[in-house]
Amino acid sequence: MPADAHVPPILAVPGADPALYNADLAPTAPEGRTWGVFSLVAMWMSDVHSVGGYTFAASLFFLGLTGWQVLISMVAGITAVYFLMNLIGRPSLRLGIPYPVVARISFGVMGANLAALVRGVVGIVWYGVQTYFASKAVEVLILTLVPAAGALTHDSIVGLSTLGWLSFLFMWLFQLLIFLSGMERIRRFIDFCGPVVYIVMFALAIWILWQTGFSSLSLQLSPPASSTGATLGTMANAAMLIVAYFAALLLNFGDFARFGKNEAAMKAGNFLGLPVNFLVFSIITVIVTAGTLKVFGEAIMDPVRIVERIGNPIVVMIGSVTFIVATMGINIVANFVSPAYDIANLWPERINFRLGGLIASVLSVLVCPWLFVASPHAITLFVSIFGSILGPMFGIIVVDYYIVKQQTVAVADLYTKSPDGAFYYDGGWNRKALVALALSGALSIGLALCGAYGLVFNVGDWGWLIGASAGAVVYRGLSGSGQPAMAIGAGD
Repeated sequence: MPADAHVPPILAVPGADPALYNADLAPTAPEGRTWGVFSLVAMWMSDVHSVGGYTFAASLFFLGLTGWQVLISMVAGITAVYFLMNLIGRPSLRLGIPYPVVARISFGVMGANLAALVRGVVGIVWYGVQTYFASKAVEVLILTLVPAAGALTHDSIVGLSTLGWLSFLFMWLFQLLIFLSGMERIRRFIDFCGPVVYIVMFALAIWILWQTGFSSLSLQLSPPASSTGATLGTMANAAMLIVAYFAALLLNFGDFARFGKNEAAMKAGNFLGLPVNFLVFSIITVIVTAGTLKVFGEAIMDPVRIVERIGNPIVVMIGSVTFIVATMGINIVANFVSPAYDIANLWPERINFRLGGLIASVLSVLVCPWLFVASPHAITLFVSIFGSILGPMFGIIVVDYYIVKQQTVAVADLYTKSPDGAFYYDGGWNRKALVALALSGALSIGLALCGAYGLVFNVGDWGWLIGASAGAVVYRGLSGSGQPAMAIGAGD
């Protein structure tokens, strides 16, 4: 296979089947493991420091809890996410393989396509949605710099104005040019994205405190719950809401962990990037949100609207550019890298990471995300069906790797269709994993749909945990003691 400057150094797998192997899916070589603590922290900053992340963090303070109760819930939820990320990241880190190849361990060398496809669909849809959100900031920036462009906002072409289309296509192309330059360029880009948002967020918080006074803000933005029991229940729901927010990356964090220098770096990066960074960002967010109540007379949870309301053209420009960059950061981490690998996994002989990313980008436009976000019914249906499968797949993969396989994997067998391969199972499909996914997925989707449409009690944000637990228990019961295979060519 010819060398590609965009592909990190890889470990060759002798006898690998071309239908399962290319330079992007191969194990990462030691010299390709360039992601240290800072890069992982910056990656998590890129995931959290977005318009969506800002709105999510601010919304937690409107649940009827005191500020300290929200912070306790946040600590519980983000600490759980930290440990779960370490669990899902370890196999990729040790073996140097992305999520679709990790999925072969549990689902089989062919069955992994199903697991990858589900995660890929989720990424593609949200990639389009986040691109649309970023394009709104581009539109605000254009209108600030060229007020006459407002004349382009009065028509509608498939749901978007002319200026809306120009902003969306600009954002779509700008992202694509950066994303297709390879994982090392992506690493350097997100090293910039996450931290730069803090500069604007701290400046915004200082401005709010200067406007309102340091002693006049409260972290409680809604009336408290009516009873102790209701308070504890709301706190538990808030913690689970945080776990659910990270559900997608709880499957494909390995796409980034495979480039980690070592496990100590991964754990340190995850700790600083998740519990520490999430809590600091959330506190800044609620200070700003609470301040908008006093400054503007209403709680504004959209940072782009806040800088727009300030009215200073320079502030609007800096704020808009910052949140455009922030949205690009989360699009890389949560919505681009995974579909690129997932699509490449479907046909490795013809599709590499870059082509997979291009396909994902084109599909994200065909989703028409501006119409999607305008329809609560569409969002409910999508999250209920696809989002509810993420938990069961996590449970199956984790229990298979740690309990059934006992963290011992024959790397060469991940790239062969030989019936003698440990992950060939039944024609390349692990029927036990499929049965476990079908049963736990049906439970998870059923509960989500029933709750969403008011048919029975609403499990709320506990759906991910219920699905993950059901998937793990059912798969463990079907698998028995398991037959671990000898690990080769992986390294620790």
